[in-house]
Amino acid sequence: MQAWTMRDIPPQTGKRIVVTGATSGIGYETAKALAGSGAEVILAGRNEEKVDGAMRGIRARYPEARLHFGKLDLADLASVYAFARQMLDDGRPIDCLVNNAGVMAPLRRQETADGFELQFGTNYLGHFALTAKLLPLLRGKRVVSLASLAHRRGRIDFDDLQAARRYSPWRTYAQSKLAMLMFALELQRQSDAADWQIQSIAAHPGWANTDLIANGPASQGGALWAAVRWLAPFFTQSAEAGALPSLYAATAANVPAGSYIGPSGFGEMQGHPKVARIMRRALDEQSSAQLWEISKTLTGAAW
Repeated sequence: MQAWTMRDIPPQTGKRIVVTGATSGIGYETAKALAGSGAEVILAGRNEEKVDGAMRGIRARYPEARLHFGKLDLADLASVYAFARQMLDDGRPIDCLVNNAGVMAPLRRQETADGFELQFGTNYLGHFALTAKLLPLLRGKRVVSLASLAHRRGRIDFDDLQAARRYSPWRTYAQSKLAMLMFALELQRQSDAADWQIQSIAAHPGWANTDLIANGPASQGGALWAAVRWLAPFFTQSAEAGALPSLYAATAANVPAGSYIGPSGFGEMQGHPKVARIMRRALDEQSSAQLWEISKTLTGAAW
């Protein structure tokens, strides 16, 4: 794969794209680049004031950007379904859904409005339900789901998916991101079997220096995060660079369905997009199918 940059994004004029978590970090840079390439972008988020701020930032760079606010709280299934209903009532196809939003490693266990552990419920189950509800608008289109390098340390604990018995900030985060990668791969299998003609692609940003880290685990302080901040300049990349795998997955004409895209540099921490390494447990089709069925039951989402 040649070095792919923002300049290689194909024209997106006439396309309608939904980006979750578009108020900062990878999501914001993804929405900005897509809008700058001509797409109509729905910035889906729970805080209208923050979304308005993101829109102002994008329009400062691209005054003619076509942007819309979509109220969406992935930690509340009622909000997920209300957003999906609004999109379905509008009736226009969604050319690409970018499942980007997430929370990272809160120190103490928290729950969503529906009683799910916050990371598993927001990062994974909310996106699972959102994609299911938007399925009629996504047939023949593309879905990009954000995983993470953390998936390499993740395990799906089917006996304690909600970390009710044993909560660990990083282990639970890794599980949620492994679930997202398994979801992206299983979505492609389900699409192929049901002829939805969806192109499902997973992506990860490497180690991007974003507010997700600054407002999450780094805000907790301690020697570990002092060391991380010291090492960051050597291994991290900007949010704009971290958005490249998502943008490649969302727009490149030759990206294979069911693939996983990440940075090309050392340890996939930074660099231009390339096909990324998938851990064996993420490729376990039996576990992926089991997780899919459990997620349908938990969310009530019918495909």
